[in-house]
Amino acid sequence: MPNTPLPPVAVSCGDPSGIGPEIIAGAWSALKGAVPFFVIGDPAHLPNDIPLAEIRDPSEAADMVAKALPVLSHRFPRPAPPGAPAPENAAHVVDVIARAVTLITEGRASALTTAPIAKKELVDHAAFAFPGHTEFLAHLAGVDRVVMMLASDELRVVPATIHIPLNEVPAALTADALEATIRLTEAGLRRDFGLDAPRLAITGLNPHAGEGGMLGAEDDAVIAPVIAKLAREGMAIRGPIPADTLFHAEARATYDAAVAMYHDQALIPIKTLAFDRGVNVTLGLPFPRTSPDHGTAFDIAGKGIARPTSMVEALKLAWHMARARAAA
Repeated sequence: MPNTPLPPVAVSCGDPSGIGPEIIAGAWSALKGAVPFFVIGDPAHLPNDIPLAEIRDPSEAADMVAKALPVLSHRFPRPAPPGAPAPENAAHVVDVIARAVTLITEGRASALTTAPIAKKELVDHAAFAFPGHTEFLAHLAGVDRVVMMLASDELRVVPATIHIPLNEVPAALTADALEATIRLTEAGLRRDFGLDAPRLAITGLNPHAGEGGMLGAEDDAVIAPVIAKLAREGMAIRGPIPADTLFHAEARATYDAAVAMYHDQALIPIKTLAFDRGVNVTLGLPFPRTSPDHGTAFDIAGKGIARPTSMVEALKLAWHMARARAAA
């Protein structure tokens, strides 16, 4: 660990008309100062039933966070009534994310946890030209490829393809793309999770991993050669493994992360095991980034029923990842 204190985690406010403000406040109450963090946003949008402390610099957050939620003020032009996003606020949601990345680049924050955004609002009202948070952060960081990991105490899993129709998965699942995903996953486990020799399990695409070609050719033609290549290099990797045998407790004990071939193959098991505790992690950025594994939930915003559990876990993991990078 460095001799100087590690800077705090920055939290971007997300869409203030969603559940972001209440889960940030709930996470602060639950953590009781265990994670040094501050939120960038409009103090007027945050719940008034917890103590808030406006700060002028992130360095003030560590001493403040046990007593009050530190807020680096970013004024928005409109109020944020729960469930009814104001179009005038959309550009400021984007600006907050960019401001957080700048603070990290300057060494004034060590990691980023993002509260949920409403992508359609940003596309419609802020000329947002990205599919989501992850792609925008990659753009800001100047990197070409990143990987989405869903993480919990029970399971870490990476989908090799993400938000595309199922019938487009086989064409998108190229050897080069799969290899890049696996390499980024292995590097992320080393750098962000502090694992010296990560163990990876790779699912097949088809039932029974293709059954020797009887149930599909992709497993033998695309997936297996990539695994064999990486294994020859010394990576602790095995597969393709039928997905229906990979996620029970005994199997999970044999690997540190699984790489699945498509969205639901990855997300169904983790949402079954840790529905409200899963964390979305972006691997491949020059800084740790986490987020709750859910959206803005406009339909329940302001009703006092949003659970902060995933935000708590996202903040804890961001701090763990920042410390792992600092230790390395």
